[in-house]
Amino acid sequence: MNISAAALIEKLQSGEIINLLDVRDELEFHTYNIGGSNIPLGKLPTMLDDLDWDKDEEIIVICKMGLRSKTGKHILQQNGYQNVKNLEGGLTAIQKLNTKY
Repeated sequence: MNISAAALIEKLQSGEIINLLDVRDELEFHTYNIGGSNIPLGKLPTMLDDLDWDKDEEIIVICKMGLRSKTGKHILQQNGYQNVKNLEGGLTAIQKLNTKY
């Protein structure tokens, strides 16, 4: 399952607590981010124990364009996470919406 940029912005603006996992490299994350945890995709398989989320909680995986986050979503699902969503179009789609995020 995926989530659109507009739907994610709506969740963020409503103040809903969201489990965001940004799988971009650390430099990319520090250059621009919308919050969440940053675990680069290459490190994700070995850092799954660092996630403080239950395996049935909603987790939204994000990256720049939506490709690395799609892979991250599959890694989480293969490790028992049930409610994982990929941000369609990545952070680029959010920036195109021209919002405060």
